[in-house]
Amino acid sequence: MTDYVDGYCERVAPGLWGEPLNSLSNLAFLVAAVLVWRLAAGDRVGRLLAGLIGLVFVASTVFHLLATRWAAVADSVSILAFVLVYAALFPRVFFGWRLWWLGPPVFLALTVVTALLGGGLYLSALIGLGLCAAILAFARDASWPHFAVAGAVFALSLSLGTLDRDVCDYVPAGTHFLWHLLNGVVLYLVSRAAVRP
Repeated sequence: MTDYVDGYCERVAPGLWGEPLNSLSNLAFLVAAVLVWRLAAGDRVGRLLAGLIGLVFVASTVFHLLATRWAAVADSVSILAFVLVYAALFPRVFFGWRLWWLGPPVFLALTVVTALLGGGLYLSALIGLGLCAAILAFARDASWPHFAVAGAVFALSLSLGTLDRDVCDYVPAGTHFLWHLLNGVVLYLVSRAAVRP
C-alpha cells in the first residue's frame, strides 16, 4: 500500500511537492466545503455534505502530495462516500421518501453496469446528475438547474480528467488540476441544492 503511484502528467518523480498544481487545485474543494458550511447555517444535511467535501479535500491533497497507493485508495473512498451519501439524501431531501436507503445500491448497480460497458467509474455520476435534473424539472422543483449546470460542468471535468495522460507531450502540467477545480464547483452546486430553506 506504500507503493509509489505515478498516474499524472505533472508527476515525473517521487517527492512531496511533485504535483504542485494538482495539490494546490484541491483548494477548490476546501472553498466549496466552507461555502456550503456557511450556507447551511445549522442545517444538518448541509453540514454533513460540507464535512464530506472537506474529507475529499484532505484525501485528495494527501494523495497528490504523497503519491502512494494507500493515499489513492483514501482519495477514491472519500469521493465514493460523498456520492453514496448524496444518493441516499436525494430522495429524502427532495421528495421526503422513506426508502432513502435504496439510493446507494441503485447508484452502485448503475456504476457496475456502466463500468462493464466500458464507461469507466465516473460515467454513472454524470448519468445520475442528468437524471436528478430531469426528475426535479418534471416535479417542478426550482433546484433542477443546479443539477443541469453541475452535469454540464462535470461532463467537461470528466473530459479534461480523461485527457490528462494523452496531452503530456504538449501540456507538461497535464489537465488533472482542472478536474479538481471543476469538481469543486460540482460538489458545491449539488450541496447547495440540498440545503433547503
